[in-house]
Amino acid sequence: MAERDVTGASLGDAGSVVLEDRDGTVVLRVDGALDLALAPKLRQLTERAARLEPSLVVIDLTGVTFLASAGMAELVRAHRGPAASVPLRVVATGRITLRPLELTRLTDELAIYPSLSEALAP
Repeated sequence: MAERDVTGASLGDAGSVVLEDRDGTVVLRVDGALDLALAPKLRQLTERAARLEPSLVVIDLTGVTFLASAGMAELVRAHRGPAASVPLRVVATGRITLRPLELTRLTDELAIYPSLSEALAP
C-alpha cells in the first residue's frame, strides 16, 4: 500500500494534467501536487490548448493537493503568455488552492471560479 499525505494523495505521485476539448472550450484538469515536477506539463498543455484556438480556457485545480510557486507561475504564464488573447478562468476553492492565490494577490489578476460548472457558464 502506498504511503499517503493528509489529503489522501499518494506520496511520490507526480500528478497529472489532462486536456479536454469541449466544443471550443478547453478544460485542463490538474490532479496531484502542482509543483516544480508538474508545472512543465501544465505549460506544455496550456501551449497546446492555445494552438487549438478555443474561445475559452479553464484550468481546473479541484484535484490539486498542493499548489507551489512553480504552479502559480504557470497560471500567470497562461494568463499573460501566448494564449493571452483567449479568456482564462481558474477553478480554485479552499485552503489548498484558493488560499495561496489570495496570499499572493493572484486573485486580483486571475478570473477565479468556485466550480467547473460556474467557470464554463457563459
